Amino acid sequence: MQDELIEYLRGFVSEARWKRINQVLENRTQHITVVLEDIYQPHNASAVLRSCDGFGIQDVHIIENRNQFDVSSEVTIGSDQWLTLHRYNKPEQDNVAACFERLRTDGYQIIATTPHEYDSDLNTLSIEQPTALVFGTELEGVTEQVMKQADGYVKIPMFGFSESFNISVSAAICLYDTSTRVRSSGVKWELSWQKKQDMLLEWLKKSIKAGDQLAEQWIKERTAG
Repeated sequence: MQDELIEYLRGFVSEARWKRINQVLENRTQHITVVLEDIYQPHNASAVLRSCDGFGIQDVHIIENRNQFDVSSEVTIGSDQWLTLHRYNKPEQDNVAACFERLRTDGYQIIATTPHEYDSDLNTLSIEQPTALVFGTELEGVTEQVMKQADGYVKIPMFGFSESFNISVSAAICLYDTSTRVRSSGVKWELSWQKKQDMLLEWLKKSIKAGDQLAEQWIKERTAG
């Protein structure tokens, strides 16, 4: 039924739009993912999302313990709607632990982006295993809890007086490096066929005015018949 629904919705988009959606899907990956811990500045948060879309990163995991994650549409330019955002903000749970448990269940190594005694330079980080890059707040970086629970630490080599980049720049550099290397490696970084179908359907609905309603009506008529 999913394939038939996709074919039905395809009739509501231009051929150019159809080709663009499929082109983007071919370059999307879940092999690299991003974790944002308590990012509260809308500009920085939104800039990271725009970088994720630009470098083909599909999933972003958002931990909201102290700060609510706000998005600025002026910065994302709509790029956030093409991403899959996973939010961890339940007051009764350990949101860092919940996020990391989910990632590890899915096979990710969790890498905190911060200078540390046992850190490695970004360009030497192994990306053979699915990798989650964790970014913290602008001033404080990742929390001590993240430091204790991470599987490793990575830093961006710097040669000036400044000790760090701001988070949006750091994320862009890290995503450029890791996504470029993983695409030129022998790692199977592409989305699975089923994931592509799921995303294709979702993106088609977002590309069509009242796309969700059209899909619901088609399903209703199909099941009623």
